[in-house]
Amino acid sequence: MTIKLHCFGESGNSYKAALALELSGLDWEPVFVDFFGGQARTPEWRAENGMGEAPVLVDGNMRLSQSGAIQQWISDKTGKFGGTPEDRYEVLRWILWDNHKLSSQAGMTRFLINFLPEGKRPAEVIAFSQGRLKAAYDVLNRHLSGRDWIVGKGVTNADLSCCGYLYYPEPFGFDRADWPHIDAWLDRIAALPGWKSPYDLMPGRPSDRQ
Repeated sequence: MTIKLHCFGESGNSYKAALALELSGLDWEPVFVDFFGGQARTPEWRAENGMGEAPVLVDGNMRLSQSGAIQQWISDKTGKFGGTPEDRYEVLRWILWDNHKLSSQAGMTRFLINFLPEGKRPAEVIAFSQGRLKAAYDVLNRHLSGRDWIVGKGVTNADLSCCGYLYYPEPFGFDRADWPHIDAWLDRIAALPGWKSPYDLMPGRPSDRQ
């Protein structure tokens, strides 16, 4: 049975799960969630996913949300991206850091700048979030100095989590050229067999709402 990932192209958290699935070699397919059309707020969606979020992975009778949990499920199923036994807590540490310090701020800032009507974009909130993001980029950039991957000697869920929002073309205050170690790391991930950009991996919202 084909694994299904309920997701949408604009979602960096969906991309984390979709990229892990694609690179793992598992047989999967994306199922479009019309987030911008309000699907995630419907009673039907809430009945399937009480958190009202995407992504949601479905494998038979199993349903799993939260990108970090989905990535761990993929690792448990395939033996990939979990790191060595001695590195597993370091991988988890960076996933939790990303969820709190990087992706949470990047996702909100990108949404406020690109997906709200121009007159409703809160400039002070955006500036504050971009300041916090700059600090997070600095942490990641310094950590990647002299190393290829965030943890250990190969790609792990730490990399696949932290890169989630950094391949998107919409502006949100991240310029790869400003962060050379992040830039080189993103190139290394993109060179992995099977890598695809977010909008090539998952369906985005219909063009009439873009």
